[in-house]
Amino acid sequence: MDFNLTEDRQMLADTLSRFLADQYPVEHRIKVAYDAPFSDPALWDQIVELGALYALAPDSAGGMGGTGFDISVVFEALGKALCPEPVLGALMASRLLTAAGAGQEALLTGGTKYAVAITEIDAPYALEQISTEARETDRGFVLSGRKSTVYGGQVADEILVAARHGGGLGVFAVKAADANITGYGMMDGGGAAEVLLDDTPAILVLADAEAALQDAVNAGIVALCAEAVGAMEVTHAITVDYLKQRKQFGVPIGKFQVLQHRAVDMLTEIEQARSITIKAAAELGGEDAAKYASMAKNMIGRAARLVAEESIQMHGGIAMTWEYAVSHYAKRLVMLDAQLGDTDYHLSQVMKGYAA
Repeated sequence: MDFNLTEDRQMLADTLSRFLADQYPVEHRIKVAYDAPFSDPALWDQIVELGALYALAPDSAGGMGGTGFDISVVFEALGKALCPEPVLGALMASRLLTAAGAGQEALLTGGTKYAVAITEIDAPYALEQISTEARETDRGFVLSGRKSTVYGGQVADEILVAARHGGGLGVFAVKAADANITGYGMMDGGGAAEVLLDDTPAILVLADAEAALQDAVNAGIVALCAEAVGAMEVTHAITVDYLKQRKQFGVPIGKFQVLQHRAVDMLTEIEQARSITIKAAAELGGEDAAKYASMAKNMIGRAARLVAEESIQMHGGIAMTWEYAVSHYAKRLVMLDAQLGDTDYHLSQVMKGYAA
């Protein structure tokens, strides 16, 4: 199998990575990622202008990609820069709109910011546990329920909500202005929201949406795995550079064999994480997409935690300071495990598949 990027994907990766390195250094991220609205509107506009969102949608929907590899290119670049912009919500919304055959011009041009509301307090991961209900009235559909941890919901213009409908699950579009939204910052930077729906007017986008919702979750998992790979790669590079510069007993600590071995172990974990992410990206949209997404998320969760903890231990106290980049990378790597299913949940999903 050829693991090299196509010319177009390589160009997008280089352009986006260079732009984020120039315009979004860690010092700027610290200023904007932890205070409302937990993003940088000017940066969002520039990311859109670079065409990053077009890479998330297929040609049939007006995009220029939409495959697992296109998604991975975008999110690996975002992970390297720890960019907290609400691209994950745009990706998952694009998958749902594509399944519905709905227009996406407003999404792809950045004119409308989308978020996707699937999870609930009592249904953090499993679709079958969703309890939000849709009811049809003479005024159209209304939704009632509470959605939890809606990524990007604090800045969204429109939210695609998963709700019970007709014995199954449907996807409904809700204007953010019509819902009761409480935005907040996540501990690793970036924002999310709690969304309260109380007979909130909605438009049916897609009925019998279980398969489409699972595909959106699978795509989101591939994106998070790619983001983790990018963040781990930078964390490892910073750590190795520190080992070369920091001296003890008159020599760089990188000369000590035990630290060399630990740095190599980190690199091995990163390359394994990259490989499973490539496999999950290749399977996206196929019959086994959910299985490989769960396999990737489980391995990424374990690898990311190891890289985060090892980088802090080899740095020492400086890695715990607010001003030093590693502390922010470590927080993001640990928190990635909690998004769209943690290590234990995805292990159970993989085992469930083998048991069947």
